[in-house]
Amino acid sequence: MKAVGLFQYLSIDCEESLLDLQLDQPQPGSRDLLVAVKAIAVNPVDTKVRAPKPHAATETSPKILGWDAAGEVIAVGSAVKNFQIGDQIYYAGDITRPGCNSEYQLVDERIVARIPRTQDYFTSAALPLTSLTAWEALFDRLGISSIGADAGKSLLIIGGAGGVGSIAIQLARSLARLNVIATASRTKSSVWVKQMGASHVVNHRNPLDEELKDIGIPQVDYILCLANTDQHFPAMANAIKPQGKICTIVENSGPLEIGLLKSKSATFVWEFMFTRAMFQTEDMDRQGWILERIAELVDNETLVTTVSDTVEPINAANLRLAHQQLETGHTIGKIVLAGWG
Repeated sequence: MKAVGLFQYLSIDCEESLLDLQLDQPQPGSRDLLVAVKAIAVNPVDTKVRAPKPHAATETSPKILGWDAAGEVIAVGSAVKNFQIGDQIYYAGDITRPGCNSEYQLVDERIVARIPRTQDYFTSAALPLTSLTAWEALFDRLGISSIGADAGKSLLIIGGAGGVGSIAIQLARSLARLNVIATASRTKSSVWVKQMGASHVVNHRNPLDEELKDIGIPQVDYILCLANTDQHFPAMANAIKPQGKICTIVENSGPLEIGLLKSKSATFVWEFMFTRAMFQTEDMDRQGWILERIAELVDNETLVTTVSDTVEPINAANLRLAHQQLETGHTIGKIVLAGWG
């Protein structure tokens, strides 16, 4: 089967950073689905895994990236209960297993769902990782009600124009009915977050606590940080309300002054979308349920998919271009690739 992978962790301007490969087709384990991958999306996690690393060893077998896919089930494991050959599914997958940058991939049935009825493989592939991350961050980690019990409360989303931010704005506005403030620094991204449903836009190139004061909302109930945890933490500590909650998906490069939150009894929590699959948690199948719910919301037009760019076919050259675009830090929405040429 065709695949795109790496043996060395290199800068994306090196041709060897991502290579076209021929690999053996994998065989499903008991709870696995074997998927013919039709479309994939690219995420910042792909660039982080691929990036140069101090003292990183050369891989003896190729490392396959990719954690956003839509495709067709072509074989099932002996213990699979909920899917059958021919089902069209979408998923983010498991970072501890080979990714979706290959013609065929194995994925545990508990973390997949059928694609939205109204969407094709292209638009469906843009949804899983960002939707799972946004849903888990808002409703599982921050504890916001997904049925509107917290309606009217305020949420600041730092990095609103990216893939996760684009979905989080929609979920927070449509399901939770929150007052959403999103950050953006360019006219194009400001227009985008408004289209997604943000009530206010502030500039993350300036101190965010000062930006919030300027719009008459000096403190917020919730903060979802999707960019630069280190840079924004002091402003987040100032801007969070007493007993408020902060969630970040971005690892910090140095120690955070977590004591800044003590007097407010504020909560600080992490969201890592791969946790459930990585640790085989008892509630691992919740990710399948979340994706089912996302499909329903897309089909009834509560959510819109966030594709911003589409590329054909899936190959090393096109994936290198997608990685380069993501590394600029100016990507709006999602980049999707489809077809194997």
